[in-house]
Amino acid sequence: MNKKNLLLVLVVFVALVVGLFLGNLLANRSQIRNNPALKGFFSGEGSNKLDEVLSMIDAQYVDTVDVSELTEEMMTDLIAKLDPHSVYIPASDLENVNSELEGSFSGIGVQFNIQNDTIMIVSVISGGPSERVGLQAGDRIVLVNDTTFTGKKVTNEKVMKKLRGPAQSKVKLGVKRNGTKELLKYTVTRGQIPVNSVDVAYMIEPGVGFIKVSKFAATTYKEFLDAIADLRAKGAKRYIIDLRENSGGFMDQAIKMVNEFLPANQLIVYSQGKAYSRFEAKADGKGSCIGLPVVVLLDEFSASASEIFAGAIQDNDRGLIVGRRSFGKGLVQQQYDLSDGSAIRLTVARYYTPSGRSIQKPYTKGKAEDYEKDLLNRYIHGEFDNKDSIRVADSLKYKTLKGRTVYGGGGIMPDYFVPRDTSEYTPYLNKVVNYGYLYQFAFQYTDQNRKKLNSFNNWKALEAYLATQDILSQFTVFANTKGVKPVPRDIAISKRLITNQIESYISRNILGDPGFYPLFYKYDKTVNKAIELVKHQK
Repeated sequence: MNKKNLLLVLVVFVALVVGLFLGNLLANRSQIRNNPALKGFFSGEGSNKLDEVLSMIDAQYVDTVDVSELTEEMMTDLIAKLDPHSVYIPASDLENVNSELEGSFSGIGVQFNIQNDTIMIVSVISGGPSERVGLQAGDRIVLVNDTTFTGKKVTNEKVMKKLRGPAQSKVKLGVKRNGTKELLKYTVTRGQIPVNSVDVAYMIEPGVGFIKVSKFAATTYKEFLDAIADLRAKGAKRYIIDLRENSGGFMDQAIKMVNEFLPANQLIVYSQGKAYSRFEAKADGKGSCIGLPVVVLLDEFSASASEIFAGAIQDNDRGLIVGRRSFGKGLVQQQYDLSDGSAIRLTVARYYTPSGRSIQKPYTKGKAEDYEKDLLNRYIHGEFDNKDSIRVADSLKYKTLKGRTVYGGGGIMPDYFVPRDTSEYTPYLNKVVNYGYLYQFAFQYTDQNRKKLNSFNNWKALEAYLATQDILSQFTVFANTKGVKPVPRDIAISKRLITNQIESYISRNILGDPGFYPLFYKYDKTVNKAIELVKHQK
């Protein structure tokens, strides 16, 4: 097994686990004080063994102990003894965690990347606070509130804490800009910044609309309806819904979204738990896409609400699922806010697809380490490359509305399996990807050629121009200065992939996601298979 490929899988998997902890809760949150069984424990009313032990440690232990810190550790450990998706969220993290799914947050309105220990502004949100004061893509933020903010101390988490804040609060920034010798200073008044969950919606082919949904947040359904309306106005009569790497979020948003495709009274999902009455969601027959062909894209990082959407489409024989087996999360979390500003997201129910299958993969309580190795084990066993490596018990067979066999017990199995495409992978490619040099070069190239690049208003024109610029040769020189020597044989094999990724990043720097995904997916085998299938659906 290639160690570099293994490293890539580990990195992406860690990102997925974080994404799962950030998402996957119901929209109808209820306060913990409404739960009589938990009220006394968390509100401090009455007494319990944990209170007694903590008081005893505080009063009698030989050394001084920070009881608050000890309590935080105990809470984390306690919830970890349950299932892999119940989680304790400290008060200091709750705002950032919630903002991922709330649909907006208060900040300055920029997308940034950290390069050479410096905050680089990749893009400025149109109409946002930063654009109003004159900040530009390519600017480097080096001062925050008159204090130098560069070096090893600069991390994504610290940047967000510095730049985010209450609406109408102010932050002072010192900025270096290419072509300007002096340090530019701005005072930005923070405001509400939208968090989009529909990354892109475009006509991928005549009559075929493509919609990529990155998560199920509070505004996803509205964003989805807007995307559908825009694509229908452009002539879309068939749809591809890309849920790859979508780790889930609000279940109600997935239910509303899939309702757009299903006839009246067809079951979408049902859920139930020990203290959670059975809940069924059925289509109301008022959807805007009933009868229109649809294909859903999944991969091993599609989870929870993504699997609810795909399961409803598949079990009702409403469309086709293309890609690879999904993650396998069939547990429902409810958020309970605690009196000190922290919260727990507690698993309260399991959900089931219309055929009755639970797609939750097996786990042992308190054994999160084993659970977290599942995707790595799938990779090692070749599941990402060969459908035949997947083993499913006959006892987990279920039937769709029209009698097709589907399986439960560990994710949604695609109707059409598309393996990873590793034909252009080489050690040289792995190295420049792992070190982030493709992205760094794309940013540098954009920064040095911004005036010319800004003259293009669509990705096709920009791609045609970049094809004349010998991007690959310039990149190999750049990578060589970083210590990655050119390997002619590897470069010849990976040429198309390297060039496509660099051009896609440059296009994103200029045109945003609408300029990125159409170019990035140009040679994507899963996307191309979906186009083939949706065009022949009736």
